[in-house]
Amino acid sequence: MDTRWSDNDHYGHVNNVVYYSYFDTAVNAWLIDATGEDIRRLSAIGIVAETSCRYHAELSFPDRIQVGIACERLGNRSITYHLAIFRMSGAGLIPAAAGRFVHVYVDSDTRKAVAIPDVIRAAVAEQLTS
Repeated sequence: MDTRWSDNDHYGHVNNVVYYSYFDTAVNAWLIDATGEDIRRLSAIGIVAETSCRYHAELSFPDRIQVGIACERLGNRSITYHLAIFRMSGAGLIPAAAGRFVHVYVDSDTRKAVAIPDVIRAAVAEQLTS
């Protein structure tokens, strides 16, 4: 994905809060692609219960980035992801940030915690766990 003009803050680099947006976009785009489903329409949806980020190098517009995703834990009602953001350069990938992102699945109507939908569990188990 590309950084956007509006991602930069007054100091000329991508603001820290924007990294969380990259994490959220990467996880949900991956889930849509891996499941072939519109995850917004499932009976259970993933809400972010916890997130963290450690910064390693600045990003700035117009950097092009890649976000790597791995599964740390696949539970009954939650998934913990490890994420890494890399700045793409002519020399390869430069580590910019590493993060953690926890999705807890809730009923889309009641918002009470429920089991991870089978289609999501299968995609994560097949592609992100080892």
